[in-house]
Parts: sequence; C-alpha cells; structure tokens
Amino acid sequence: MNIQRLKEIREDRDLRQKDIARILKVPQQNYSRYELGIVKMSIEKYVALAKYYNVSIDYLVGLTDEIRPYPYSIINKKEVIHA
Repeated sequence: MNIQRLKEIREDRDLRQKDIARILKVPQQNYSRYELGIVKMSIEKYVALAKYYNVSIDYLVGLTDEIRPYPYSIINKKEVIHA
C-alpha cells in the first residue's frame, strides 16, 4: 500500500493534517500515524477520503495512477444489471 500518496494528495491540495483529521473525525496525531504507516486506516476512512478528494480508493492506496474516480457505483444503482 502506498501511504505516501496520502501525504502527496493532501499537500497537493494545500491542506494540513488537522484539516483531514477533522474530516475523518480523528485527532491530528491519529491522522499523522496514518500517513506514517504506523496505524492502518479503516476502509470507511478510505471511502471518506476518496469521496472528499474525488478519487478512487485504488488511487489512494497506490494500485493505480489514474486519479479519476470510477464513473458510477454498482452499489448505488437501483436497477440490477444482468450479464
């Protein structure tokens, strides 16, 4: 997992750790530990950051360099798609 990306995306948007900590509803020290890789973030926190930054979780964790989020969510669709 690319924890460095958490710091990069935050700094690219001129945000401070305490700004993101407030969004995640955690103390700044906890968020600092996420960025350092000392503590792992929950999937819920990654979802919150992905929504806030408008990127995919894959981008946040370094599985892709494609910054754009996916175009839609299957989970949020009311119509079931059959293959």
